[in-house]
Amino acid sequence: MAFLDNYEGNKERTDRWNLTYPGGRLQAHIVEFNADKGYILVQAKAWRNQTEIEPAGIDYAYGFVAAYNPNMKRWFVEDTTTSALMRVMALVMGGTEKATRETMQEVEKLSAKVATADVKADYDYWTTKHGDVPSYATADQAEQSGIPSLGSSIQEIANELGGQLVEEKPRCQHGTRVFKTGESAKTGKAWGGYFCTEKSKANQCEPVWYQLGSTGQWVVRLP
Repeated sequence: MAFLDNYEGNKERTDRWNLTYPGGRLQAHIVEFNADKGYILVQAKAWRNQTEIEPAGIDYAYGFVAAYNPNMKRWFVEDTTTSALMRVMALVMGGTEKATRETMQEVEKLSAKVATADVKADYDYWTTKHGDVPSYATADQAEQSGIPSLGSSIQEIANELGGQLVEEKPRCQHGTRVFKTGESAKTGKAWGGYFCTEKSKANQCEPVWYQLGSTGQWVVRLP
């Protein structure tokens, strides 16, 4: 079996997604882009059907133009966006590596190029100093100098994304409730609520009603 046989192609993965979730939808969003420094961070979300409120999966792809083949540099934004979408599809469907065949082909080319590079036998990469690299004894010292730690970087990404915890869906004696929305024919106001899944209307539990808050988010409607 060849190295690339373990990886799906972009078209194969897209076809598998359409067959697995014919009513699904995908969304890509640029979290951060810097044309001068040549990098982009893309977030991708996937819903398995049109009734899912929260995405079934969220994944990311990071693109750095300097790492691209010269012939691909002009398309690094499109390639990173595609990569994010492919990753989130794999995350939700499972059964395969997240990376696609197209991505690993580039990795294979890069690995071959490094392996055949003309490297001096007496050159020690471990002891040779490349520029003025600062050293810090603690994470606090590094952060004070302007270098973020892993924890602070994650928090910055969360703040950038407007990260929030999604509340657990309420349950009743018939199981997990389903959230539904609509618009009142009389008042024209939007309504929402978690409804019982019992098929017999006479045996259904009372809905848990929600209303749109000042921030545009659904909040529990108080009695």
